[in-house]
Amino acid sequence: MKKTSTRLADGRELIYYDVRDDAVRAAPDRRPLDAVATTAEIRRDPLLGDSVAIASHRQGRTYHPPADQCPLCPSTAERPTEIPESAYDVVVFENRFPSLAGDAGRCEVVCFTSDHTVSFADLTEEQAGLVLDAWTDRTAELSHLPAVQQVFCFENRGAEIGVTLGHPHGQIYAYPFVTPRTALMLRSLAAHKKATGGRNLFDDVLADERAGERVVLDTAHWVAFVPHAAHWPYEVHLYPKRRVPDLLGLDEAARAEFPGVYLELLKRFDRIFDTDGPPTPYIAAWHQAPFAALDAYDGVNRDDFALHLELFTIRRTSGKLKFLAGSESGMSVFINDVPPEAAAERLREVAS
Repeated sequence: MKKTSTRLADGRELIYYDVRDDAVRAAPDRRPLDAVATTAEIRRDPLLGDSVAIASHRQGRTYHPPADQCPLCPSTAERPTEIPESAYDVVVFENRFPSLAGDAGRCEVVCFTSDHTVSFADLTEEQAGLVLDAWTDRTAELSHLPAVQQVFCFENRGAEIGVTLGHPHGQIYAYPFVTPRTALMLRSLAAHKKATGGRNLFDDVLADERAGERVVLDTAHWVAFVPHAAHWPYEVHLYPKRRVPDLLGLDEAARAEFPGVYLELLKRFDRIFDTDGPPTPYIAAWHQAPFAALDAYDGVNRDDFALHLELFTIRRTSGKLKFLAGSESGMSVFINDVPPEAAAERLREVAS
């Protein structure tokens, strides 16, 4: 992998990740851009104890442009875009409309390929491996920023999810706090460690799932399963078999096997429903240990956390979506219409 860092016309950082070591990236950003101005701030909810990002400038972000006006496609002589080069492998750049900025964190866009017409599932294993390299490198780099406590790599796919740009891409959020979902995991991890005389909750969950009927894939270095208490109609958790706290901890064997495993899972998601409509909408979310001190979680350290990816769709059947209505949105109590065992069986049925 070759990494080339440059700057866009408004000062934002852009990084090219190339498979070829001899790739040259020197095209300048020809756009007359003003410096990015953001209103991002973090406000704390005194009742729930969580944090909310207030970012009114995002109201002006690009919204469902036609394909020939996509800002994530490579630049041409007639139309410069966010990526100055005429082609690229993988690109990461600072979001022009960030939810988090400055002391409130950082938001980056990850373009998986220069081909506007494909999805992540269409990438080759080499391309998917390069994306993994980019996620890992950005996790390392962002962890060194003074304000950052947690790094979150994720992909939203599909208009139903709320995606406003059709180009295959994901995002990275570098939060200045430990997110509420991770805090819940850490509290559960601490309570389990105390109650069991030091046992690791992630290890015990993984062992229980591997012995059950909800396993979707089980390879040399990875295991994927539908969790016992799945929140979403079709939800898969992907774990490396050797527990590591973050992407940086993956060994070469796990890294080499990941692209094939992940691409297979994404292809299965596209085969779940018998529909001629748009591909299955999904969210793919990497859960990594915070880089912050974990003193608030009794007896827990970073190495106790288990890196894993959660992949889920809001589609519950052909033509029907799972909406977060009263119980889910009002009380955070999920009601799942699809039994996890049935979801796992379906995901095994659609194997390549």
